[in-house]
Amino acid sequence: MKIAGLDIGTTGCKCTVFDERGNYLGKAYRDYPVQRTVGRHEMDISAVMEGVYAVIREMASQYPDIAGLGVTSFGETFVMTDGEGRPLHPAMLYTDPRGAEECRRLAEQLGEKHMAHITGLRPHEMYSISKLMWLKEHEPEMYRAAQHVFLMEDYVVFHLTGKRQIDYSLATRTMAFDIHKLDWSDEVFAAAGIEKSLFSTCVPTGSTAGTILPSAAEKTGLSRETRIVSISHDQVAAAVGAGAFDGAVAVDGAGTVECLTPIYDELPDIDRMYEGYFSVVPYVKPGTYVAYAFSYTGGALIQWCVDTFAKKERELAAEAGISVHEWMERKYREEHGQQEMVAELSDGPGGLLVLPHFAGAATPYMDTGAKGAILGLTTATTAADLYRGCMEGVAYEMYLNYQALQGSGIHFERLYATGGGARSGVWMQMKADVLNLPITALKTVDAGTVGSAMLTGVAIGVFRDLAEAAEYMVQKTVTYEPRRKVHEAYREVFARYEKVYRVVRPLM
Repeated sequence: MKIAGLDIGTTGCKCTVFDERGNYLGKAYRDYPVQRTVGRHEMDISAVMEGVYAVIREMASQYPDIAGLGVTSFGETFVMTDGEGRPLHPAMLYTDPRGAEECRRLAEQLGEKHMAHITGLRPHEMYSISKLMWLKEHEPEMYRAAQHVFLMEDYVVFHLTGKRQIDYSLATRTMAFDIHKLDWSDEVFAAAGIEKSLFSTCVPTGSTAGTILPSAAEKTGLSRETRIVSISHDQVAAAVGAGAFDGAVAVDGAGTVECLTPIYDELPDIDRMYEGYFSVVPYVKPGTYVAYAFSYTGGALIQWCVDTFAKKERELAAEAGISVHEWMERKYREEHGQQEMVAELSDGPGGLLVLPHFAGAATPYMDTGAKGAILGLTTATTAADLYRGCMEGVAYEMYLNYQALQGSGIHFERLYATGGGARSGVWMQMKADVLNLPITALKTVDAGTVGSAMLTGVAIGVFRDLAEAAEYMVQKTVTYEPRRKVHEAYREVFARYEKVYRVVRPLM
């Protein structure tokens, strides 16, 4: 018997399969296009479903005894459909600029802080409800024809099972979900002028939707006995996949986006969360919550640095049989007199200040117009210096978020690191030193997929609970301990770093 996790992302989807003891067996991936033009950011939901069917079919052909499939997805993006689930328009991405004025009106009507106390979110145009308001106002005939509104998770679950249900964590990304009642907010829907009946039923994270429809079984190759599970928003799945279940630990998602996910054993201080634009999201254990503190450019900034400044270094790294990232780390140490290549002997602060807002600023600013900056350049600056500076900039931005979360109810004493960045001992040690917290790297790069499989395994009875699932599926590798003197050195630089945004923003 096998369990599978389906992860639907902005540019592609993947299906990963595990056995009943949590051992990874294989995965399939398909990408699909995203259309971004001036004024519109959209995706073809039919292409998404083609990719979904393809990855499931590929895995089902290799593992015909898949007993359960969990569905997780990115948030906010939605589509209106007819009664059969056929899309009436391209799905609106969370980055689509439409809905900004509607969001402003909604916030003025209800009050920003009042909305935050209902939804756990500070009002922002990225969320679904204000974009839906835009469609109702500008495409009234289409809106009148709509029978359903789906986000990605419940859209796929509906097409696989015929059941309309959405888990709590993804429902929060609409900005119309009441985190206290754990259901849709009548007050928000009334103020927005949107019919609540268009949306799917809210269910706890990890709820079974039922067995797969015969028609979907034919398209996917899955057994008709396969059970489909509504998992969660992708960041919640990643926290589960990291084995983080209480407030003593937080998760460092070191992927394309850098995301710090603390866990709260009770409802955090909403007013404090409001100030930093931090989301409050119901978690897997009743009465617990997670929050998202993130930077749009984590690993993406490192990749930009390599692609832009390290073309020759990439060739040299390939000749040496190592990754370009390891090559850049080695080169920096060679240039700065550090000969011993041991991660624990990671250097202290470099000579650059890099503001990592290359795709705008996320928490605690939520400023899409912010720009990146590199300060401290000289004629002696090398590509390795820039690489090191980018890593430090991401670490400083996370420390800035960590400081902004103080007083909200956090009490975590360590971090679990997932994602591709967790492979870099140099970066992990740097983060431990900057944040002054021990960081344990996990074996899995894709914690979201693991978390989806863990929740699926619990839902179909493979595991008794998440604690047992974690024993099988969460594997720790190395723990990086913070060093007091290095932290103090970083703190001195951070005192300058935290001023950079306020100085640069008025100029750009």
